[in-house]
Amino acid sequence: MQTTDTIAVTGAAGFIGSYLTGYLNKAGYNNLILVDDFSVETKTQNLKGKKYLHKVHREQFFEWYKSHKDGIQHVFHLGARTDTTEMDYSVHKKWNLDYSKEMWALCTDNKIPLVYASSAATYGNGELGYKDSHDIVSQLQPLNPYGQSKNDFDIWALEQKKMPPFWAGVKFFNVYGPNEYHKGRMASVIFHAYNQIKKNGEVKLFRSHNPKYKDGEQIRDFIYVEDIVSICVWLMQNQPKNGLYNAGTGKARTFKDLVKAIFHTLQLPENIVYIDTPLDIRDKYQYFTEADISKLHTAGYNTPFHTLEEGVKEYVENYLETERHY
Repeated sequence: MQTTDTIAVTGAAGFIGSYLTGYLNKAGYNNLILVDDFSVETKTQNLKGKKYLHKVHREQFFEWYKSHKDGIQHVFHLGARTDTTEMDYSVHKKWNLDYSKEMWALCTDNKIPLVYASSAATYGNGELGYKDSHDIVSQLQPLNPYGQSKNDFDIWALEQKKMPPFWAGVKFFNVYGPNEYHKGRMASVIFHAYNQIKKNGEVKLFRSHNPKYKDGEQIRDFIYVEDIVSICVWLMQNQPKNGLYNAGTGKARTFKDLVKAIFHTLQLPENIVYIDTPLDIRDKYQYFTEADISKLHTAGYNTPFHTLEEGVKEYVENYLETERHY
């Protein structure tokens, strides 16, 4: 079914943004305005075969919009500096806070619904739990400048009296899936583990430096990219209450489970080697994350999530083994 709605997607050449672009195409949305820095060669394959109206460089978007005011009905703002090892807060402030404020103003002034990417990194060590309650946002203590910048924008958004007609900040948990080939060190554990297995027949996992957890039993809420994008599109289409929404499966799994699923999919014997967590991230390392998704369910989202085994199987067989993009 074709639809005439025009949708802007920031971060459109990146991992989740390009998947969202393809997902929207399949749902009949071809009038897309793709916003990103398109000069990054390693991202070009992510947009191959996608349908859209315009590609606009992220630094020109706000100027471009002035002469295209009638054209956008929805904004998915996924563009961000996502490098958790970048310790210069000013870099994150520019793209994750200041740019997002400008996008908020554009959507507010022009009455455009806004769905933006927040992050589970806002929860820090999880001392206050992983509930997307607005009451705890100002008390959260992220472990790195990336998480801090994301939380700073959430705090700012919740303080605003003037806002878009609908807005949702989606707290992405550990997302994996196709179109992350360009991400290098920041790609998912599944991507790195798969490549290690193919090269050496083994996987290196971080040893636990926390007595509460055995090696390989650090726990994450891993969510397949299709499920993340499904949540974002559902929020835009259904527009429940404004606010922050966790986007995870609600069922955390261990890194050991994840790696076993890859070996099983590849029909290879399990071979896990444990190494020390690098010192530069050791004191900032999360040992447990699990989304409380009761708010999302209460809002009416009831699409089943991929299990870890289902998501890994689909990602490995349909994409990594064939080097395909979505």
